[in-house]
Amino acid sequence: MAVVAAGALALAGCTSDSGSGDTDSGAEGGGEGDGSEESAGSGEESEGDMGGEEGSTAKADLGEVTTNDDTVSFSSGAEEYNSYNGDTAATNSTYNAVVNNMLLSSFWYWGTDGTVYPNEWYGTYEQTSEDPLTVEYTISDDAVWSDGTPITANDYLLEWASSNPEALGGVDTLGFDPVSDTFGRYVPDPPEAEVDGKTFTVVYPEPYPDWELVVSDAFPSHVAAEQAGMEPAELAQAILDGDGETVAEVSEFWNTGWNFPNYQVEDEALVPSSGPYTLEGAAWESGNQLALVPNESFFGPAPATGNLVYKFAAPETHVQALQNGDINVIEPQATVDTLQQLEGMGDSVAVETTAEMTWEHLDYNFAEDSVFNDENGGLAAREAFAMCVPRQNIVDNLIAPINPDAQVMNLREKFPFQEDYQEVVDAAYSGQYDEVDIEGATAKLEEAGVETPVEVRIGYSAPNQRRTEEVAQIQASCNEAGFEIVDAGNQDFFEAGGTLEQGDWEVALFAWAGSGQVASGQPIYSTDGGQNFGGFSNEEVDEAWNTLAGSNDPEVHMEQIKVIEKLLWDNLYGIPLFAHPGVAGYDSTLENVRPTSVQTGVSWNADQWVRAS
Repeated sequence: MAVVAAGALALAGCTSDSGSGDTDSGAEGGGEGDGSEESAGSGEESEGDMGGEEGSTAKADLGEVTTNDDTVSFSSGAEEYNSYNGDTAATNSTYNAVVNNMLLSSFWYWGTDGTVYPNEWYGTYEQTSEDPLTVEYTISDDAVWSDGTPITANDYLLEWASSNPEALGGVDTLGFDPVSDTFGRYVPDPPEAEVDGKTFTVVYPEPYPDWELVVSDAFPSHVAAEQAGMEPAELAQAILDGDGETVAEVSEFWNTGWNFPNYQVEDEALVPSSGPYTLEGAAWESGNQLALVPNESFFGPAPATGNLVYKFAAPETHVQALQNGDINVIEPQATVDTLQQLEGMGDSVAVETTAEMTWEHLDYNFAEDSVFNDENGGLAAREAFAMCVPRQNIVDNLIAPINPDAQVMNLREKFPFQEDYQEVVDAAYSGQYDEVDIEGATAKLEEAGVETPVEVRIGYSAPNQRRTEEVAQIQASCNEAGFEIVDAGNQDFFEAGGTLEQGDWEVALFAWAGSGQVASGQPIYSTDGGQNFGGFSNEEVDEAWNTLAGSNDPEVHMEQIKVIEKLLWDNLYGIPLFAHPGVAGYDSTLENVRPTSVQTGVSWNADQWVRAS
């Protein structure tokens, strides 16, 4: 996913390794499968200027901008845009998010290192109480949809209702299909608001460390209401009154009415914009490209370029298309060959690399029939595998040629480029798996009492050349210790009902992509967690996550992260490998193209891209 929902991580794992997953909010979808959840640190920056002021990770302050009539093109892949509502379980994808990020404005945005920055031209928010946690939001008086309708609390009431809160009867009554239920789960009562008002208040009965991310953008409630045959004020009042039956009348449209199954906009009135650009049907060439044009009613900073074009082009064609001038900005899979090709294009192409908040890992399967289950080979078998995985060789051969500062990653909740990374490592990990130890691995398999060779199928989403090479290196090493490593990569790994979901693997190889959350690792490592695909269970880990997620104190977060990381190493939930390197290539005449460590991808500030005069 390009924009992860609060409370979950994004899965990353398809054919692209750029770090932009194809599903969001930790949903099991396809995509480069990644997700991290840690609060923002100081992200490693590329050689270019990463911010408005030198060293800043925020958007650049361009001053007064006059939109030109130029065209800038970008591609995130061959998949075509198909929904204005990218918040459903079926539509939450990078391909939709890169477009919708330009159509929907928000109270905040992620900087290049995961720092949360407010959009004060959109509105303001303030924590007014700690107990209970209370946040007051004020939408700008100037904020309007492109059809002239004011953006109001009504839109955020629908945003809350679409997460199926129990106060309105839950999913059985309401029938919304959101990718995340965080808003309704952590805010059980409707936001305090007046119909058509510009302010609303959100109350959390319990502390929630990622509260700042819960309320962001919203969809036009007046459109949903009208399509359901009611007045906009009637819908808002029904939400405030707890009238779930009335609210349920808009769920079908919310789920599907903003989709484009035929890849065309049949009624532009249904998709008003609150962002710098608008969506026009005439600018959509199905199978080829989609062009966005400036929103004439936009109340925020004007976009720099008049026509922003999204090309639907296969990833393997991006480098050549950039060289030919057919696409102006690309974010290809970060491989040695790709980087060399881009660097070989000369001064006409600018190339920047960065470390991403997306990290590769190997997870064990704890199913009853797995050798890694505690009733079978158990911890000793897991230790044996960890001893033979050549983590340093993988980084040296596949990652360091792209990012010379790359290192083996020894944590899950902190990244090597964050200031407090080493403090947590010192508390949680003693370096026992830094070096390959074939002799020790062999002894551990004997201790496990299992018959050798032990077959271990490593599952991942294929084709993916880098992961194929990772498995080959593990195979060459671990087969010497008594394992029989099987490359079990396949195309349905992340599909609903596919290999990952079925547990048809002994070790899963994929990545999580993050953007600055604190508690979103909880469903990955907690007993019966929705993203705990291997079935790991540990009461001490559960307790530590509950303590962390129930506090807004950064000191408590740090203390519990140390506890969690040590327990995950001691019990070997899995093996972290490395933070993904990112590569962006673009026409060197463009300004303000900036890579980012978060999963929003290079197009996060596309409204600021402009060709130098």
